[in-house]
Amino acid sequence: MNKMPTIERTVESSRSEFIPTSIKVGINSDLQLGRDALNTFDAITQREWLVTNGIGGFASGTVGGVNTRRYHGLLIASLRPPVERTVMVAKLDITARYAGTTTALATNEYADGTIHPQGYRQLQSFRLDGQIPVWTWLINDAVLEQRIWMKHGENTTYISFTVLRASGTVVLDIEPLCTYRDYHWHHHGYRDASLYAVENGFEVVAYPGAHPYRILVEGGEYTLAQQWYWNFRHREESQRGLDDVEDLFRPAVVKLKLVPGATGTVVLTAESHTVAAAHASLQREHARQQALLTCAAHQSTVLADAAPAWIRQLVLAADQFIVERRDAQGAPLGKTVIAGYPWFSDWGRDTMIALPGLTLAAGRHDVAASILRTFARFVSEGMLPNRFPDAGELPEYNTVDATLWYVVAIDEYLRKTHDVQLRHDLYPVLKDIVSWHVRGTRYGIRVDAQDGLLLSGEAGVQLTWMDAKVGDWVVTPRSGKCVEINALWFNVLMIMRGLAGDEHDMDTARGYASLAEQVARSFNERFWYEQGGYLYDVVDAEGHANGQPDASLRPNQLFAVSLRHALLDNGRARAVVDVCTRELWTPVGLRSLSLRDSRYVPVYHGGPHERDAAYHQGTTWSWLLGPFVSAHYRVYGDAAAARGYLDGMAAHLREACIGQVSEIFDGDLPNTPRGCYAQAWGVAEILRTWSELNER
Repeated sequence: MNKMPTIERTVESSRSEFIPTSIKVGINSDLQLGRDALNTFDAITQREWLVTNGIGGFASGTVGGVNTRRYHGLLIASLRPPVERTVMVAKLDITARYAGTTTALATNEYADGTIHPQGYRQLQSFRLDGQIPVWTWLINDAVLEQRIWMKHGENTTYISFTVLRASGTVVLDIEPLCTYRDYHWHHHGYRDASLYAVENGFEVVAYPGAHPYRILVEGGEYTLAQQWYWNFRHREESQRGLDDVEDLFRPAVVKLKLVPGATGTVVLTAESHTVAAAHASLQREHARQQALLTCAAHQSTVLADAAPAWIRQLVLAADQFIVERRDAQGAPLGKTVIAGYPWFSDWGRDTMIALPGLTLAAGRHDVAASILRTFARFVSEGMLPNRFPDAGELPEYNTVDATLWYVVAIDEYLRKTHDVQLRHDLYPVLKDIVSWHVRGTRYGIRVDAQDGLLLSGEAGVQLTWMDAKVGDWVVTPRSGKCVEINALWFNVLMIMRGLAGDEHDMDTARGYASLAEQVARSFNERFWYEQGGYLYDVVDAEGHANGQPDASLRPNQLFAVSLRHALLDNGRARAVVDVCTRELWTPVGLRSLSLRDSRYVPVYHGGPHERDAAYHQGTTWSWLLGPFVSAHYRVYGDAAAARGYLDGMAAHLREACIGQVSEIFDGDLPNTPRGCYAQAWGVAEILRTWSELNER
């Protein structure tokens, strides 16, 4: 190891004392965890927090401070917004010196199972102030408050420490533990970084050509002293059957000497122009979050009728998924949606399903318009991209439903806003989309002229949302005519009939109407499973014996009831809702397969093969609560009863990523949260349905 010279720098605070203010609207007092919820190692590792910056970067960790995922870090910068996410600073290890004692506040787990130190034992409480995580640490009789937030629109993280109570000075020795890697991978082995003094701190260049990042100090001093630490274990990666060990380096030691009432801040940034100014930054972030709640209250019904605090919290949670897309030169291209944290980028399907809940239900109509225009640029051969890869390569178009959801999202937007200009601008794009689908586009997506139904699929390719694939094995093969795809297709035709009329394109409108009538007849003739009393999942299903329909009882059939233009009569619609209630509904979502099916997998766990095999074979999905609640209200007309099916999510906001909604859960009780700890369409569908029911 090369020895670094010891260099001390003292940085004066621009404001050393302030009392943090809380957001006045929407604070959820239930989102506070006390010692009773934080008194074991398992408890503090199973609960996580998330902070985002609006361009794809984020900070995340466990409430106890130990990193359990490769995706945990205090500065995960998006170098090509919203992708190319790079872990720069993994964590801060903190030791407090006070009243003659030394107390560790850090917690680490190592590859041999050692847990050292065990600073989580000093943690008195954890809470959210809006979406800002707040820790309260007890150090003998001293009380220390810690906050983490990011600057919106920048790859900059602030970590502030305020002494709320003490009989003397509290000294914090802070060791930033750093790396430089793609957030999907771990770094192993030794590699010295180059360190350079800058105003208020120092700059780190991990290796020649790496993007530099800075560690700034407000109200303290630092000493450059590079040191490597080895074999940090990430236990969540162990459970996922993946590489679970990484090495980190400490570039310096930061020292904050805080008298009672004083605040010191460490700033982590990948921006060259950032200065510390922590107090002003925190005030701006408070004001920004307050504005989101005010907008939702004034421009939407989601916060009407004394909405509970957990719904208000989800309005703030929704904002964490809305990000800006930029080109290679950094120029803005418009808004998009991160499908889920910690590992997804923006996906076409997820974006369009989530758009009404994330934007329209929150009163953010301008954001919705930006997203719709952004994605219009990427329509190709009548298809919307399924995924924008993390490394910034060309978009991938392997989806049949993203484009159909796009039309539905535009319809939702236009009904809320009556935006004639957007309708006029996008109508040619939408008309071209329908034309491509009728005559045929990629992956065998085309209309069957015999019945008007939409057919899709090629060998080895999965195009619907049930898209798990292990090697060459497609776990849930759905090539053919899928029930939700044709419910969407019918809605697209009905929507386009209206848009064509609004654009005075009457011949085209009549053509859409005629095709929609054919689809409705064929759907009711071909998809109804009389013996089961519900809808087939796929007809003309490739690979099924003698071309028999796939009678798997899945939640996809709900869209024939929940979408604006329903396809079923009241009797059949009620039968669909009832069977889904009995066999699929859980308090946190709907199972992806009936628990009576012999293929049902009750628990989602294990390595990649085991998890992909369970993904759509019984695993519960949070986003499906939305179509279920909409369908239930349509057939029963009882808003209070329908809303009651969402209540299970209130408790969930305290059990995984605090204040967020997980992607999936086990099919069996206790429905343990799994997958992404924050999922856009899970949050969005709750907000959409809550707002929808308030309009009734």
